[in-house]
Amino acid sequence: MLSLYPGAFYGDGGRRNFIYTGREAVPPGVTRVRIDNKSVTVIPARAFQFHGNIVEVVFDVGVETIEEAALCWCRFLRRLIMPGVKVAEESAFYYCDALTDVECGELEIIGVSAFRRCKSLGSINLPSAKIVKHYAFDNCEAMTDVKFGSSLERIEEGAFAHCPLERITLPLKDNMITHDNIFKGCEHLEHVDLVGGIHETVAALQVEGWRNDINEEIDSINQILPTTPAGDTRSYNTTIQISHGDPDDVGEKAIVIRTWIRSVLRKIIGYKARHRRLLMEAATALELASLPNDIVIENVLPFLELPSYTFEVES
Repeated sequence: MLSLYPGAFYGDGGRRNFIYTGREAVPPGVTRVRIDNKSVTVIPARAFQFHGNIVEVVFDVGVETIEEAALCWCRFLRRLIMPGVKVAEESAFYYCDALTDVECGELEIIGVSAFRRCKSLGSINLPSAKIVKHYAFDNCEAMTDVKFGSSLERIEEGAFAHCPLERITLPLKDNMITHDNIFKGCEHLEHVDLVGGIHETVAALQVEGWRNDINEEIDSINQILPTTPAGDTRSYNTTIQISHGDPDDVGEKAIVIRTWIRSVLRKIIGYKARHRRLLMEAATALELASLPNDIVIENVLPFLELPSYTFEVES
């Protein structure tokens, strides 16, 4: 007779530690799950949904996708190690309210409500994230610090609404903040840090006044945010989708951050152009002075190209 639980048990935990091979339900008493490193690349939809005992899931690097609601309502899940996962689909970890430790260095797409109501998750590092979909971290009641890498392209509607965010790390990209309510109710959000090559580029500008001007513009967001309204901070009933406050009171945090990004981009693009013109003029002057080409090449040309960084801004 075929066993309902063909996956192997392992370690000193006896029948509490289970190797998941994708062909079985996880036994009710299991507390730790290790995903088989040969047979599983996708965690099917609702695979561990409502499991009452799981506290830890460790994925093999070959697992790339976690489908819809795969681990939602795992109320005791505390730790997720998923080194190769690129996509977490809708509600993948919804209401895992004990979750505190997430390692997800390759995660690129964070689906709608993927981590919504993970009430114990205090911080998360998302170096490879590209798209954060609607309400991905809504009502994460302990979330104070989020770090993105330079790959980030888009944060969608309500992604961090009603979180006690204090600090967020972002790349300098226009059109990344898509909706005004992304930080609705984030009354403690006061600091934005920039990731990528922006600081190296600024340091390479030849005129001190330009560097100072851009650095002041970069720092200005942390002077503005503490006094910027966050909008409705009252509770939000996600079950029946009714806001107990004004649904239009989204606050101004996202608007201010979006405006600031565009201002910094315009300044640095302008100064980069002036930097290049200044050095080209210097090279022309040296050539007119009949100096040898090797002197021009050695003293001017190395400064024409600033450290690599992509700047894009709407006109």
